[in-house]
Amino acid sequence: MKPHISHSFEGESKEAKARWFQSLSLEERMKIFVNYTDLILGINPSITEKKDAKPVKGRILVVRKPSS
Repeated sequence: MKPHISHSFEGESKEAKARWFQSLSLEERMKIFVNYTDLILGINPSITEKKDAKPVKGRILVVRKPSS
């Protein structure tokens, strides 16, 4: 990945973030996933014990590819 610093809000769009994530190798993506998992478990270690978790409406955005 080529280092690049942007000071505009264009780099904050969902599309820009998706392009950035897609530019990562599988190894880099997995490192990010592990880091997020470690962060979540560090904040709330008992999260793995919860069953039947329900999403909070409006808090999570699910992005889907439009069907052709």
